[in-house]
Amino acid sequence: MIPVDILARVPLMPVLLAQAIAVRRKALILPEPPGARHGNAGTGPSLRVLIVGDSSAAGVGAPTQDAALSGQLVSALSVHFAVTWRLEAATGATTKTALARLTHLSAEPFDIALLALGVNDVTRQVPRAQWAARQLALHRMLADRFGVRHIYASGVPPMHLFPLLPQPLRWVLGCQSVRLNAALAGIAAQNAHLSHIPFDFPPDPAYVAKDGYHPSPLAYTHWAKALSRRIVHDQ
Repeated sequence: MIPVDILARVPLMPVLLAQAIAVRRKALILPEPPGARHGNAGTGPSLRVLIVGDSSAAGVGAPTQDAALSGQLVSALSVHFAVTWRLEAATGATTKTALARLTHLSAEPFDIALLALGVNDVTRQVPRAQWAARQLALHRMLADRFGVRHIYASGVPPMHLFPLLPQPLRWVLGCQSVRLNAALAGIAAQNAHLSHIPFDFPPDPAYVAKDGYHPSPLAYTHWAKALSRRIVHDQ
């Protein structure tokens, strides 16, 4: 059975397009924050970490990389490990473009990878089956090209909760984000080397950046802590 929101896209198309254009015109454009995108930190057992993703992985919404996901995650992990890390993320990245980006990255080894992808696949209306296929291709590349032994895939954010988006655009994108997130969770359930980390920020404006779309520094703290607890537990 075709989901209701997909059936509704055709009659709603003029409204959805108008709303999408209006959001783009009025949205506050926040830059990717300055700061290191690779380095070493901490002492203890070696842990090589690759972070791959979109604008959220790139730290949009934070003032610096230290206050963003990569900086806070490395800080938390460095208490337990000698961390060697690299951030490969860009605003607008999809699973497809992340694959292309990694193809051109030198094949150095990493122990674990963190993925933060999905929002741009949602806005581009990538079908669930194609999303799953591209995710699997990305997972294979991480294992085969970079020697990654475990992947931590952050859940697709619940776009029906994004305050920037008007209705019915928010509803349509929200339904798609739920679908892609469920597909990702399903892949993880069948793969012991993949962990799906739910995107479970509290429904509080303090967790949203001033653009109404990206995580705030508080959200990045919450996210990094959840990931680091899981990683430390698994090592």
